[in-house]
Amino acid sequence: MLSLQRIDAALMIAAGLALMVAPPLGAQTGADRDAREISSYQLTDAGLAKYSQATRNLAPLMKGVSGNCAKDGESDDGGDAKTLDQSVAKLDGIAGIRAAIQSAGMTTREYVVFTWSIFQTGMAAWALDQPGGKLPADVAMENVTFYRQHEAALRKLGEDTKPADCGEDEQDSVEQEPQ
Repeated sequence: MLSLQRIDAALMIAAGLALMVAPPLGAQTGADRDAREISSYQLTDAGLAKYSQATRNLAPLMKGVSGNCAKDGESDDGGDAKTLDQSVAKLDGIAGIRAAIQSAGMTTREYVVFTWSIFQTGMAAWALDQPGGKLPADVAMENVTFYRQHEAALRKLGEDTKPADCGEDEQDSVEQEPQ
């Protein structure tokens, strides 16, 4: 059975970064603008190639970064970014992050927006696969199609860049038996 944690398995590094910089959603100033930017981002092959390279570049830098292996419902103590601008500033404040992303041909902002767009799109793709599932109004079907076409590559990227010290919880993939 597909769990929500399995949907974005390909985004392990991105999820670690995302835990460090809280999603730019909610009642904060600029959140609507940020949500529109994420929702209107068009996923492309060129963007995915840059994102994949940036993610591979980031993998060695993410070892030992606080919050990188946080469990559901947990966050590191620095996850206080409330906008894309704050998220970018927080990431750029970590040694080597900006250079690793820029060397792949992206800005830190593009990387953050791509991360949230692919996460949002993955959740929408999953929702569409559920009985009675409907496409959320803020997600483009073109992005869902792109996500589905590249899901295996995204999953492999996540597996290839998963930090060695972040063991996957076996309970996530196996239903627990009553004791």
